[in-house]
Amino acid sequence: GEGSGDLPFIRPKMPLFGNTFSPKKTPPRKSASLSNLHNLDRSTREVELGLDYGTPTMNLAGQSLKFENGQWIADTGISGGVDRREAQRLRRRNQQLEEENNLLRLKVDILLDMV
Repeated sequence: GEGSGDLPFIRPKMPLFGNTFSPKKTPPRKSASLSNLHNLDRSTREVELGLDYGTPTMNLAGQSLKFENGQWIADTGISGGVDRREAQRLRRRNQQLEEENNLLRLKVDILLDMV
């Protein structure tokens, strides 16, 4: 090649930005935090920061419910709630209907076997 070897590689004698990277030192921070909450013990912090939410509650179709021990429980004393006697009556009625349903299924199976 005619032009490839004619021009020597030009290298600047002094690098434009210098050889080493040296950022300016940042001044130390005045305070790690403006709050004194990190000085408090754990129980006081929980109270101050509101980490104890209490019992979760909700209102659904006029019925107040609270979440205790992994289950939603109807709040007592609220009008429109199902009392214990009514719940017991409904459980008995549900049991009767399940037994009746099982009996009817058995009768249908017997009739289908006859055909």
